[in-house]
Amino acid sequence: MPVTGPDFISLQVRDLAASHAFYEKYLGLRRSPAGPPHAVVFDTAPIAFALRDLAPGTDLTGVAQPGIGVAVWLHATGVQEIHDELAADGHRIVMDPIDGPFGRTFTFADPDGYHVTLHDRG
Repeated sequence: MPVTGPDFISLQVRDLAASHAFYEKYLGLRRSPAGPPHAVVFDTAPIAFALRDLAPGTDLTGVAQPGIGVAVWLHATGVQEIHDELAADGHRIVMDPIDGPFGRTFTFADPDGYHVTLHDRG
């Protein structure tokens, strides 16, 4: 059977509670009732997005940008407002907002240093 496409995205994080609070506060993501105790699975569609504790053998100590080379893009409404709130609270903006083929787009670094891009064109 051939692969049909992405079905689940998960980021390993140093502090699950802090990362959960960040994604909930700034991106408005809400926890799904599904998910194991070592992870927060958000109620996103069409692809599930989650945060999880570090897997055994994973060490992010000293890693400034985990996942380097991987692009994580999330569709959002209110992209400019999300940018403004993140910037006002001192979070690192990797790429300032631009208007392009994916609508209003910008990239920020999350608490672990993952680069996440938001865009508003579906």
